[in-house]
Amino acid sequence: MSLKTGFFSVLKTKEFLLFVIARFLITFATQVMAVIVGWQIFKLTNDPLSLGLIGLAEAFPFILISLYAGHVADIMNRKRIIQITVFGLLICALLLAFLSMDAASGIIATSTFPFYLIIFLSGIARGFFAPANFAFMPQLIQREMYPEAISWSSTAWQTGAVTGPALSGIIFALIGFKYTYLFMAFVAFLSLILYSMIAAKPVPPPNAEQSMNEKIREGLKFVFSNQVILGALSLDLFAVLFGGAVALLPIFARDILKVGAEGLGFLRAAPAVGAIAMALFLAYKPIERNAGKKLLLSVAAFGACMIVFAISKSFLLSFAALLFSGVFDSVSVIVRSTLIHTLTPENMKGRVSAVNSIFIGSSNEIGAFESGLAARLMRTIPSVIFGGCMTILVVSITAAKAKQLIRLQLNWKEKNE
Repeated sequence: MSLKTGFFSVLKTKEFLLFVIARFLITFATQVMAVIVGWQIFKLTNDPLSLGLIGLAEAFPFILISLYAGHVADIMNRKRIIQITVFGLLICALLLAFLSMDAASGIIATSTFPFYLIIFLSGIARGFFAPANFAFMPQLIQREMYPEAISWSSTAWQTGAVTGPALSGIIFALIGFKYTYLFMAFVAFLSLILYSMIAAKPVPPPNAEQSMNEKIREGLKFVFSNQVILGALSLDLFAVLFGGAVALLPIFARDILKVGAEGLGFLRAAPAVGAIAMALFLAYKPIERNAGKKLLLSVAAFGACMIVFAISKSFLLSFAALLFSGVFDSVSVIVRSTLIHTLTPENMKGRVSAVNSIFIGSSNEIGAFESGLAARLMRTIPSVIFGGCMTILVVSITAAKAKQLIRLQLNWKEKNE
């Protein structure tokens, strides 16, 4: 079976197709909520640090429970965990709608604290969802379909990340805060139904009888003793921590580019548009030779894109810079996911995915806090330029230290034929 044929044939697996659509829907819902909450809080505070605090409010509980959540994903029904957490995100959307009721109802929110509290709760839900969802996916397909399935799963996430921000401004302009949140609750409900249509899978048998702490330590040891996985995770951690500018996009949209809520949605969508294009390209043309070198160059190019975005005064140039940042970031996402899925034992994927989530998932939120703080201290444009330069510096240090990562090859064609 060729890679091209495999790329499309994996969608013939009904349960995987349901998984892909469900992942798209929940991603769409959470991305719309992220844009609208950011816009709403910035409207209340007019403070860039408040945008960074959104990321911190979500990242703190996410990090706090991730290792335990990974352990739970390795010993309990992964489908059930996914159902509970998606339902939790649905409830968060309903609570945000309640806080955003119009003044005629007498319940319009004037304080940001309730919003941060709901974001905190959504961080807990995401902390349990991420490892369970990551570990559940390979149970739906045969191992030889991993490269194609990873590309489709990434594409589903990125498509949700495109359409969510792109439509968020339009949806908000048409129906306002309250009904946008209610609509997102409905989308989350559809995702919950699709996940429920997938049969539960058996819990992988453990290697040996171990306590919870021993299992968590085993997962950590596996990651930190594997130089290739650790190098890829570390590279993304610091690149996203310093290089991201997503949290500051409301400032660029309103004060620098002057494109309003609709323009903000397109700016938020731009990286995911590029990422989808690259994910689909890599499904046809997988990275094999010099994968490590291409990974490093892509992350450096991501940093360069952030610098271009920071100095741009044109909406089209800013959109293009963000779009290409997504192109280069997608390389890292695909390579890292492939490494973890193929090198990690089935009964350890929840724990290893939790470590991956701490490195990567939380770095987006902590990066948002860093962006907000840096913008407060250095002003918006200099802070983004600084972040792009730091990303390039991190790549240089990684290239000097992680020799096994530089030599990384991914010979999928030989493994599958």
